[in-house]
Amino acid sequence: MKELIEVMAKALVDAPEEVTVTENKGENTSVFELRVARGDVGKVIGKKGRTAESMRIILAAASTKLRRRSVLEIVD
Repeated sequence: MKELIEVMAKALVDAPEEVTVTENKGENTSVFELRVARGDVGKVIGKKGRTAESMRIILAAASTKLRRRSVLEIVD
């Protein structure tokens, strides 16, 4: 899951080397924190949050297959 988020984020930003994803695992839920360069935050969020919401939908679909719940947080 972590690699999936990294691939999606690196495809969107201008500074892919600054993309980091950390995972905090719980019992049934994983929280992924996505950090990008300050200038790339808008690109990851998108207009009206559409890009971020699309990433969350893809993550939820992939998580369902693993019978887990995943949450994506974009941290500045």
